[in-house]
Amino acid sequence: MSKSTQPFLMFSGSNHGKAEEAANFYAKTFKKAEINEMSFFSEGEGQPAGTVKSARVKINQVELRLMDSDGPHEFNFTPSISFFVECESDKEITDLANILSEKGKFMMPLGNYGFSEKFAWVQDRYGISWQLNLSN
Repeated sequence: MSKSTQPFLMFSGSNHGKAEEAANFYAKTFKKAEINEMSFFSEGEGQPAGTVKSARVKINQVELRLMDSDGPHEFNFTPSISFFVECESDKEITDLANILSEKGKFMMPLGNYGFSEKFAWVQDRYGISWQLNLSN
């Protein structure tokens, strides 16, 4: 039986070297977030020294794993996979939407879409997608 399943975010291409920045950004942005691990590559380990080898950021009850990779990957983050966040208040959803979309973009601006009285879908500055919903 599996012990756990965790999203793994690899920062490559134009995002290479930004895993540490992203971990700190998420820990600061979400009320219930903390960095549980941050280790870095050393000289001779096959990646640029000082880039993130492994990071773990817990947001609410989900632990994300992050790393930097300078490999020749032909992909980046895609909105076909996103994190769905159930917000507890109007202030929380508004603040998260504004902070996460800064240097990113709204894919669906804050609004009533029928399935939710207040919802937003944003892509942050790193290309990670977040669906924000105000719980009833």
